[in-house]
Amino acid sequence: MTDAPAARRGIPGATVARLPVYLRALAGLAATGVDTVSSEELAEAAGVRSAKLRKDLSYLGSYGVRGVGYDVVRLREEIARELGLQYDWSVAIIGMGNLGHALAAYSGFATRGFRVTWLVDEDPTLVGSRIAGLTVIDMDALATQPPAGLIGVIATPPTAAQPVADRLVEMGVHSILNFAPCVLAVPDGVEVRKVDLATELQILAFHEQHARAELGPLAELAAVEVADARQEATS
Repeated sequence: MTDAPAARRGIPGATVARLPVYLRALAGLAATGVDTVSSEELAEAAGVRSAKLRKDLSYLGSYGVRGVGYDVVRLREEIARELGLQYDWSVAIIGMGNLGHALAAYSGFATRGFRVTWLVDEDPTLVGSRIAGLTVIDMDALATQPPAGLIGVIATPPTAAQPVADRLVEMGVHSILNFAPCVLAVPDGVEVRKVDLATELQILAFHEQHARAELGPLAELAAVEVADARQEATS
């Protein structure tokens, strides 16, 4: 198997997006002592179809052994290498509001190969304070020391997100994770991943509404029965 990065080898973006899911599923299997896994078992653990999983893994040059399946440890190493997790990635979180505080305290970054190195904010009342063991700095201070491979995480209000992205691009940052509810304009060669929690909730609300509509009178009857039961319990 070649060690060339996924982007240069033409691995589809949808496949790249599923690789962390497979990696998480493999970690769960390894934790329970599983040494080998079939494509069907791994697909079920990852929540995808087995044919899609086999197609995705074929881009990595990993086909498993007929009648045996995939070696869990080896496949984890292959996927981790393809995702670049053998490198030390530093993360700068910009915006120390409630979300920034929560991200700074999130232990999952370290366990997945990412080290939160800088916490950044322009509020003078926050600069110099300590959050999750790190000292908050401003953007000018960050600009004096960004390492190669820095990933910028934007957790600012939407009005500040684009100026922050512009500064990150000026520093040579090529990877941005954006939590602000807005679309960022960045030059070619800069990758932006957007996390919009409100949008995800709205999508869930859509599905919930249509599920209720399909149930129709049955849902209304159930709601009445629940209300009656609660009233009887409190009377």
